[in-house]
Amino acid sequence: MNQQPPADALLLIAPGCPHCQAVLNNLSEMVKKGEIGRLEVVNIAVHPEAAREAGVRSVPWTRLGPFELAGDYTLGELRDWARKAAGGGATADYIRELLEQQQLDEAVAYLKKHPEALPGLLELMEEEEQSLGVKFGVGAIFEALAGSDALRSLVPELEKLADSPRADLRADAAHYLGLAGASSAIPVLERLLEDENPDVREIARESLETLRT
Repeated sequence: MNQQPPADALLLIAPGCPHCQAVLNNLSEMVKKGEIGRLEVVNIAVHPEAAREAGVRSVPWTRLGPFELAGDYTLGELRDWARKAAGGGATADYIRELLEQQQLDEAVAYLKKHPEALPGLLELMEEEEQSLGVKFGVGAIFEALAGSDALRSLVPELEKLADSPRADLRADAAHYLGLAGASSAIPVLERLLEDENPDVREIARESLETLRT
């Protein structure tokens, strides 16, 4: 079995940043040990265009493979994200991290940039134990993506969740199918009008009204 090559890293720093040196030291240590393949360090005071291109508002800011991490991450945390970046996947973990850090805008921007990561939202939906911040954050992301092609691409999976034995998932699926704006979901929502759970029935009715108008 071939081992995946380590991810590369980009670090943005600035003069006077109290945490930049610590993150730089951690990433440099990881380069020495082969835990990341390459480290590029950019001083945004000298190259402000780098911050504009990345949409960065504060430093230190690190990109490890596809993952963008804002703030002071420890060596252990950076190693964990480097392993996930090298292994592929782990998008649900990354979205959860952003939501737990109250970085909703960053989560929405990431998913718009990487629509292939959208199934990670479904993984978070199905987690039975999650913080309220993550639960509300997932809902806010769906709201932000309402009517988009990206959200419509999730319709088949949302239709499957509409058959879940869990009433909360059926309710969420009914709501998000309405947000997707896909008329193909009408038969699923009509079926949910007969659901045993009154909340599911009400949400399905509201989503049907949205799709029919």
